[in-house]
Amino acid sequence: MIKNVIGQGKYINVSGGAVTNYVNNYTGAQGLGNMRFNTVNQGIEVYDGSSWMPLHMGHVNVGLNAEAESLLDWARQKRQEELELKALAENNPTVRDLLNTIKQKQEQITIVKALIKKEESVETR
Repeated sequence: MIKNVIGQGKYINVSGGAVTNYVNNYTGAQGLGNMRFNTVNQGIEVYDGSSWMPLHMGHVNVGLNAEAESLLDWARQKRQEELELKALAENNPTVRDLLNTIKQKQEQITIVKALIKKEESVETR
């Protein structure tokens, strides 16, 4: 059982957690497995058939790995660059024309890539 989740890292990071969230030696005896919250030690306890045992709880740290953080940083930077260019294009016709030219060239590249792939698939038949 996870007691709490602690956010770490720039975005999300996961580690830790307890694997001892159960009571050992289950025998099926009457009352076995009953749970309670002990207000003295502020913890959940489970009855093991003869005594109340603390339910071992750990915590988990949640986060992304370094590559994921790097990719998100890159995407954030690209988005910021695009927003800046869009803002410039609103008031500057030269920037607007250049962005339109870039868009047209990207569309042309997409068409050429599709034609190359189609040609390669015909050649491999």
